[in-house]
Amino acid sequence: MKLLLDTQLLLWAAGQPKRLSKAASKLLRDAENELLFSAASLWEIAIKRGLGRDDFRVDPRLLRRGLLDNGYTELPISGQHAVSIDTLPPLHKDPFDRLLLAQALTEGITLLTSDARLALYPGPVRKV
Repeated sequence: MKLLLDTQLLLWAAGQPKRLSKAASKLLRDAENELLFSAASLWEIAIKRGLGRDDFRVDPRLLRRGLLDNGYTELPISGQHAVSIDTLPPLHKDPFDRLLLAQALTEGITLLTSDARLALYPGPVRKV
């Protein structure tokens, strides 16, 4: 199964794996799953790191390299992803999370999240 990690899960998987739920850890360890990260997550990290957010201290360049080195697949942002956002109901206001969901819907992959509000969307989103 193809799994797109939201930004928070991505940060935990890369730097604080003990913060992951048991369900999330199991999915990430399963060799049958293809793990993906979005360019949108790197963009979010770069912006929030630049704003001095304590929870976004990681260098996005190093994170990207580490993810690629550990078998993750990078999902670029396409125009189709961007325009698909307008079909989403306004359940969640975070533009990065909305873009991740639009990517998952467009690509037919499952978005993994720890965000209960994001998990309210119908479709391929799973709270772990």
